[in-house]
Amino acid sequence: MITTYIGLGSNLGDSKEILSEAVAKLHAYGDIRISQLYSTPPMGPQDQPDYLNAVLELMTDLEPLALLDVLQHIENESGRVRLRRWGERTLDLDLLLYDDVHFSDERLTIPHIGLLERDFVLIPLLDLNESIKVHNQRISELDVVKNSTLKPIAPSSWWVK
Repeated sequence: MITTYIGLGSNLGDSKEILSEAVAKLHAYGDIRISQLYSTPPMGPQDQPDYLNAVLELMTDLEPLALLDVLQHIENESGRVRLRRWGERTLDLDLLLYDDVHFSDERLTIPHIGLLERDFVLIPLLDLNESIKVHNQRISELDVVKNSTLKPIAPSSWWVK
């Protein structure tokens, strides 16, 4: 089994319910663990609602592109709406890490591009693995993590069915 980490985000509709349903669907593909839930300001245009964000650890035997297909299928099933670049979304599922694999093609880059710059992904990732490294760097030692003011709004037991 491969250890993967998937970023979850939503800021349209009933975000808590949408994220919870996505977690339930991903559980069909392997054992999971879920981070706490965070409310975060949007990364892009500021004239949109805050996001709910979390990270899910999935132990799976799916290959990277097959997992990407599953993530995109779940997004589409949720009625994914993406109105503009870095804009509001009903559901966003990003494959962040796939064991220690480095992979890049026209559809997918692993580790996820921008991962090391986004506290709304790194802090929930640390909930699941305090000693995790990316590019041989402990993410707990990154300035973006040390300087983050991000606080959880709920434990996984509160929002996951």
